Amino acid sequence: MNWYLEVLKKYAVFNGRARRKEYWYFLLFSILISIVLAIVDKMLGSFSTAAGMGLLGGIYSLAILIPSLAVSVRRLHDTGRSGWWVLIILIPLIGAIVLLIFTVQDSTPGENAYGENPKELTA
Repeated sequence: MNWYLEVLKKYAVFNGRARRKEYWYFLLFSILISIVLAIVDKMLGSFSTAAGMGLLGGIYSLAILIPSLAVSVRRLHDTGRSGWWVLIILIPLIGAIVLLIFTVQDSTPGENAYGENPKELTA
């Protein structure tokens, strides 16, 4: 849970680097929270099948939009890529696959253009 909160503390920090652990734990907790909110929305009757989400899920999605982008950019920085690569997700299917491959790759060792390796700082 600390990794999730750490990303929220860096709400709109697009510089620096993010470890795989930070990125994937944030994604995991976001998905779990979204599932819980979808269940609550369904119970409250505020779930829209046409929109694919309910009121609470929509508010949550808007709330984590910027932190999600920021941690994705920092994750790309950790692999030595520009944060602009996050826009590849706009290409249907292929973009998601390429972004997935980029995010599962290990950090570039040592310091790169985006800062110190966070893995080495905590070791």
